[in-house]
Amino acid sequence: MFVIEEATSPTPEIVEAVGRLLPFLSSSAPPPSVEQVGEITGSAATILLVARDGDAGPIVGTLTLALFRIPTGVRAWIEDVIADEAVRGRGCGEALTRAALRIAADQGARTVELTSRPSREAANRLYRRIGFTSRDTNVYRYELPG
Repeated sequence: MFVIEEATSPTPEIVEAVGRLLPFLSSSAPPPSVEQVGEITGSAATILLVARDGDAGPIVGTLTLALFRIPTGVRAWIEDVIADEAVRGRGCGEALTRAALRIAADQGARTVELTSRPSREAANRLYRRIGFTSRDTNVYRYELPG
């Protein structure tokens, strides 16, 4: 059983967990600093969710939910869903995602978007099982210098 909590400040435990879990998602992203985690937890536009393995267990997963208003309504994006390898297949990602969906609905979002690389087969199966559908759209990326 996973307990999902909102991280509201960059405690040493939260910063350590994000740094420890991030390599499961990206081998090139450096661990965020205390200040960077503080920007996430302190922003009105982002919610950092953490999953604990049991009531007082260690943090074994994270998810970032971005919520912002645009002229067409409240937009919600799920980003950086990470589950520790030790708990994969036990429902950690699903618990985090379902909690994010509830928060997005409570905040007035009508849809929630996410992207997932095709190579993340288990994650893609999870998202389809929950009810996400593939959109007929192009995703573009512009690399900024620096």
